This record gives sequence, structure tokens and C-alpha cells, in this order.
Amino acid sequence: MGTQGLRKFQLGLESTEGTAVAATAIMRGEAAGLEDNQNVVWANEDVGYLSGTDRTYIDRLSGTYTMPAIPLTFEQVQYMLSAGIENIVSGVQDGAGTGYVYQYDFMTTALNTIKTYTLETGDDQQAEEMNGSFVESFELSGRGGEAWMMAGVWRGRTVTNTTFTGAIAIPSVETALFGKTSLYVDAIGGTIGTTQVTGSFLGASIRVNTGWKFKFSGDGNLYPTIRYFDKNAYMVELVATFEHDTAGSARKTDWRAETARLVRIQCAGSSLTTPSAYTTKIFRLDCAAKVVSIPGLGEQEGNDILEVTMRSRYDTTSASHAQIIVVANSLTALP
Repeated sequence: MGTQGLRKFQLGLESTEGTAVAATAIMRGEAAGLEDNQNVVWANEDVGYLSGTDRTYIDRLSGTYTMPAIPLTFEQVQYMLSAGIENIVSGVQDGAGTGYVYQYDFMTTALNTIKTYTLETGDDQQAEEMNGSFVESFELSGRGGEAWMMAGVWRGRTVTNTTFTGAIAIPSVETALFGKTSLYVDAIGGTIGTTQVTGSFLGASIRVNTGWKFKFSGDGNLYPTIRYFDKNAYMVELVATFEHDTAGSARKTDWRAETARLVRIQCAGSSLTTPSAYTTKIFRLDCAAKVVSIPGLGEQEGNDILEVTMRSRYDTTSASHAQIIVVANSLTALP
């Protein structure tokens, strides 16, 4: 009998895409199970039986891990970002400081490489692993009085039974808190991070479809070995919630005039041991974005609110698209 309290989600960075490795890190937060997507086909055949026969075959293999929403931390959000946006698994030291900078640039004129992982999930009854895993989509969300959360959908080649890699230390992490987040909205030809929106910013959701997908082919394997980028699936959207005030109403003006803006969402963590250009841990989204839609007025605790959906694409005026930066303390590389 499996015990929910003994679930785990562990992962390891693959050296060769699709070649399973032992886990090297355990993810802090709730864990779910892997979904085995092997496709079992019941053969249709006319052999004189009204009941049909039980002849089956498996024509393709793959797997999915739907990672539940867990607190976003400065030390572990990089796993999703490296598996969906860009293969950055080592930080760049911030001068002589103890801050290490992980910079993930969304693609514009060339494809990024990404990192694939072997995932391990399960409980005390049975562990399973999925190799060749990348992030197909993810969402980073937060609201006033709560923590930032991260969730995502991982795709992999196969799901097999395994035993958990043992002796992995539980890492020390720090949760990013929405209350320590600042929103900046600037002119598209201006300097990002200049004009802070105060007294109005209630919540946000960063939604990304990475564009990475699997394609099945004939190359001697039932699992997919072709991972490709689908530009029609790729999307970076920001949903920001405002009080229905001057700041919120200004987004309606932008929408009606098709005005692009430079947007920064920045969450600060604790102070770095040794500061340099950065003095605290940081989670930051920078993007050029236009408003896509604003529905009718909503309500929160008796006040009218606006939920503004903005989409980021390459903007020629600012010569920018989107970027996520994470600064952690003394984290030279992902374990």
C-alpha cells in the first residue's frame, strides 16, 4: 500500500538526451505521479467471433509529468526554465559577490538548446522514471499575501519502473513571496524598470508554452526521438491584476491604441552574503508586451479590479522580447 506522505519528485540532468541518469536533486514541494502514455491498440479483425478477440499491440510510447503548483524558489525554478527556455544550469558569478546569475533568454532569431532530465516520482510502493524529459508549458503565478507558485507539464520518452536514487540531501531553498514583488511599466522606447506601479498591482500569472514538442517517426523505436519547435504553439503571456484605478485604466488606453510597453516583474528575496551588482536574491521577468484582452470589471474584497492579459513578442523599437533572470546565493550550478 502506497503512502502519500512518502511521495517524492527527483530529477537528474542528462548528458545525452534520452539516456536515463540517476537523480541528483529532490524537488521541494508536493509530488504527483507519472502518466504512462503508451498507446494500446485493440486490433479490429473479423475472425468469426462476435465478442472480438483480445489481440492488442502498442504502437507508441511516451510519458507526461504534470507538476502540481508548488512554491517558487530561487534555487529550483531553474530546473523548469532550463528544460523549457534555455540550457542554463550554471550561474555566472555577480562580480566578487556571492550572487550567481541564471539568465534565460526567450528565442527570437535562433533556436535555443534546452536541457533534458530523467525524472523519478512515486512513493514507498513503487517509483517510476521518465527519460528525455523537457518542459512543454509552465505557469508562474502569485497574488497579494501569498507566495509565488510554479507548475508545469513535462514530456518524456518512456515511463518505466525504477527504484529511487538514494542519499539525496534535501536542499535549502527560499520561497519567493509576492509581497516582495514590484511591477514596472515603461514606454517601449524608454528604460525598463524605471516606472513602478504602486498601490494597484494585486497579482500576476506568467504563462509560457515553450513550443517544444515530440514527433513520432520510424527510426527503430516506439518512443519519440524527434523533439522539435512549433512556432504556432509558442506563447509568452502575462496576466496582471490591477485595482480599477489610474494604473489599471491606463492598460485599457494601451489596449485601444495597440501600444506596446516594457514590463518588469521583480521579486526580491533575502540579502546575499556578499553583494555586488545584486544585493538580494532575485526572480525577474523582463519583456516587451502588448495588451491582448481586458474583460469586464471583476471584484475583489469589495473593490473593482481589472485582469489584463499581455502577450510578449519581439518588438523592433526596443529590440527585445522576453527574459527571465534568477539570482541565487552561492548556487554555482544546479545539483
